[in-house]
Amino acid sequence: MSRIAKEPVTLPKGVEFKQDGNVVTFKGSKGQLSMELNSEVELSQEDGVLSVAPRSGSRFAMAVTGTMRSLMANMAHGVSEGFEKKLELVGVGYRAQAQGKNLNLQLGFSHPVVYAAPEGIDIETPSQTEIVIKGTDKQSVGQVAAEIRRFRPPEPYKGKGVRYADERVVLKEAKKK
Repeated sequence: MSRIAKEPVTLPKGVEFKQDGNVVTFKGSKGQLSMELNSEVELSQEDGVLSVAPRSGSRFAMAVTGTMRSLMANMAHGVSEGFEKKLELVGVGYRAQAQGKNLNLQLGFSHPVVYAAPEGIDIETPSQTEIVIKGTDKQSVGQVAAEIRRFRPPEPYKGKGVRYADERVVLKEAKKK
């Protein structure tokens, strides 16, 4: 069994857990998330601690047990504290502005780029060159950040574009005569 699957998931304070057949639901101050458990995984709960175990000794059951444990830990963290990703705009004239559920981007194109945030995702712009994406679902927050970055990824010569806040762009050397 994977090392990740052996660790139990401790539920943070204020998080309610409910299992209805193969569907698990986490409810907290930030919202509610639910997921269907794989049939190869067995779940047990004792005093706010969830333990995951494989039903059989197959290689697939061992692998999916660790995945299910990680997904449940992310859900418990998401409904209690939430997740956030930060993006930076680097380039002259590159700007971002949040307007309700839409994000208005000026990225050097002849037209503005408007991105509509999906349900459960909040987008904030503390300054014109910073974007903060917040939500309860870790996968959705990462997907939205990747979609926004895809509009203008950092280019290798000047480093202009949309990048993650912790991303380091290695610049190429210019062509020599």
